[in-house]
Amino acid sequence: MDYLARARSVIEIETDGLRQISERLDNSFTAAVKILQHTVEHRGKIVVVGVGKSGNIGHKIAATFNSTGATAVVLDSQNALHGDLGLLSDGDVVIALSYSGETRELIDLLPFIKRFDVKLISLTGNAASTLSRFSEVTLDTSVEREACPLNLAPTSSSTAMLVMGDALAMVLLESRGFTEADFARFHPGGSLGRALLTCVSDIMRSDTALPTVTEDADVFAALDAMNRARAGACLILNPDGSLAGIFTHGDFARCFRSDPLLGNKPVAALMTRRPITVRADALAVEVLKTIGDNRIDDIVVMDADEKPVGLIDTQDLARLKIV
Repeated sequence: MDYLARARSVIEIETDGLRQISERLDNSFTAAVKILQHTVEHRGKIVVVGVGKSGNIGHKIAATFNSTGATAVVLDSQNALHGDLGLLSDGDVVIALSYSGETRELIDLLPFIKRFDVKLISLTGNAASTLSRFSEVTLDTSVEREACPLNLAPTSSSTAMLVMGDALAMVLLESRGFTEADFARFHPGGSLGRALLTCVSDIMRSDTALPTVTEDADVFAALDAMNRARAGACLILNPDGSLAGIFTHGDFARCFRSDPLLGNKPVAALMTRRPITVRADALAVEVLKTIGDNRIDDIVVMDADEKPVGLIDTQDLARLKIV
């Protein structure tokens, strides 16, 4: 067996399935998002229910909603008839997952769910199913075939449900105007949380840790300022304290190859004018994006008056575990 060829075949089959559900999206998806948005805005919750592999996908969908500020819970279909229906309230929305739309445990539960004043959104591969008939909105997640060589194990179909859930969560996020600051409230842990909750002013090099020289200084002076501050760059300032440019160890290394005697040259001749900057009141996540997009190692920090007040080195981000 060619293992790589088989793996690529699995991925291609699942990718084709996703492409199909994308092409089939219609006003039913819009209706589903509007139901979800109305529920969240009126402090209702999203109740996700499924059986087997669909249940596993349901847990991930609920987790995604929760991480984006839309309260979601998972209803265990087997325990629902023995008390767990107590988590359901009028005004909630139920997302039910069943590829066949005829899963017995789920179908038996539907009449009891419908006793509540709730809306039902179904994710199913069978638009003519019992589940679909009970639903206010049906989202078609049918696929031509499973990626399983026996066409039996849920693979393409479960991926289709997962991606449809992601699409609902992400479009709902945008429609509610969910921001990075909102996201940070729900992700306080780990490097992501630190990047989202930390301001640039909290991590920048400033005061004596900020290497600076005036525009008339030579390269030696700039290197000396960097060494004393243990930094990889030096800010070059105009007489009025405004930013003239930046000179880095990388600039020095590149120029040294062609001119080993450049130490006495004016640093202004070698600096980068109009370097990329970031505001001191920005979030650290903006630094990560800016550094990554521009492939730079150092970024200058400016205050509200556009005066240079700090410097951030990629090593600072690693040391503070923000990357």
